[in-house]
Amino acid sequence: MIRARYPLLYLVAVEEEPVEVVLHNVAHLSTPQRKVFFWDIVRGWQDNNAAKGSVMAALDRIAKAPPQEYAIFVLRDLHPILKHSASEKNMPIIRELRNLTRELKRSRKTLILTAHTLEIPPELREEITIIDFPLPDINEINYLISQFVKPEKLNINGLAREQLVKACQGLSRTRIQRVLAKALAAKQQVNETDIDSVLEEKKQAIRQTGILDFLPTRESLKNVGGLDNLKQWVQMRKDAFTEEARRYGIPNPKGILLVGIQGTGKSLCAKTIAHEWRLPLLRLDTGRLFGGIVGESESRVRQMIQLAQALAPCVLWIDEIDKAFGNISGGSDGDSGTSRRVFGSLITWMQEKTAPVFIVATANNVKILPAELLRKGRFDETFFLNLPTEREREEIFKVHLQRLRPSRLRDFDFALLGQHSREFSGAEIEQAIVDAMHRAFSSVVNGQRRDFTTEDILREMEETVPLAAIARSQIEELKQWAAQAGARTASNDTQLLEELKKQWLNRQ
Repeated sequence: MIRARYPLLYLVAVEEEPVEVVLHNVAHLSTPQRKVFFWDIVRGWQDNNAAKGSVMAALDRIAKAPPQEYAIFVLRDLHPILKHSASEKNMPIIRELRNLTRELKRSRKTLILTAHTLEIPPELREEITIIDFPLPDINEINYLISQFVKPEKLNINGLAREQLVKACQGLSRTRIQRVLAKALAAKQQVNETDIDSVLEEKKQAIRQTGILDFLPTRESLKNVGGLDNLKQWVQMRKDAFTEEARRYGIPNPKGILLVGIQGTGKSLCAKTIAHEWRLPLLRLDTGRLFGGIVGESESRVRQMIQLAQALAPCVLWIDEIDKAFGNISGGSDGDSGTSRRVFGSLITWMQEKTAPVFIVATANNVKILPAELLRKGRFDETFFLNLPTEREREEIFKVHLQRLRPSRLRDFDFALLGQHSREFSGAEIEQAIVDAMHRAFSSVVNGQRRDFTTEDILREMEETVPLAAIARSQIEELKQWAAQAGARTASNDTQLLEELKKQWLNRQ
């Protein structure tokens, strides 16, 4: 781009120093070599401290530089000015940047803006070329570890070394060096025990973005009652992200959409998939994508995508996607089209991504989702999570009671509990058990608190009105949608399958 005389480049990077090292290398390797000049508003130009506190003075130096001088001028952190380009104070700066881009096309000079976030005023959209400076990949992380830690102090090899490198994915170069320095300061070596420290640093880094959450995954398929079809689908793709699968010719799985009423286990399934596949789990709260400042939402989407791809292979859980993007096809532009732009960026990435990021999206009210999200190619499969069958309800009771009272498991009548919990969701079954424990805990017999029994759980369920009884019409609508959309049932429920098949035939 520099040789082609691109006049204005915008480098987006979370860390500044590595970008400037690369720029020095580019300038040195160019033929002929180019000089590099750095400026910031506090210290001015790095070579003579001129133009402190004045952007216009900094731009004036660039304008007055000899046209045939081979030079790269780097201005740091102009994004606050670009963000408020319409203000009377900043308009002269934007105007001068436009003037410079016209002049630089005919010179040997290049102007580069660096910032941690992207802010482009409409006046400069045609002149600016954006370059994202990525977080380090596996090869660079390996190189950083080798350069920073002396061989005699690097006491980690084989699979442990590979796990350390993967743990570092998604961290900046500065954070990787910091956690390695901490290990060296503590015990004069880097070994397998430092993987946990890296993961903790990763949690801090992701938490600071304010967009994604890094969640621990402890739930295995054994913690999920029922949903046999979904379990089989997950187990079949357990090794889909391995190098062996790539050599076999299998593409990376894209993701699944889980649809069902509240409490049917959609969130638990997202955690289970990450645990079964031994992948990190990132949770995206779509509400965090939307910022109050113009352009902030789009910037957050780009940041989310960059972070997820840096952590790949990983599972990205998009929780309650219907709340963020429901009804945007209805023509409402109450947020000046921000929701549409964010949604457009998200589904384009979902369709075209090559990084092994597996998306698990959950939705309660799927009917309000845009058709573009539901079409083939966005997800590998769509699963409908219905209320559990009697057999599945028995399994759910066993899962919870095995965890709470493993020594008394035989004391509970699971057949009776399964019969009397009709129309209860998995979440409501769990709450009934918790309420039964409170009931028994509050009863003191002969100075001792008694343990809860099957009868306590039955009494709590008798006093509970399940959501299915209240939202019966919503459940029927979801069943009709599942039949119409060709969604797979997560449970091996032959009665539901026959019902959906009959609805589909009636429509035909």
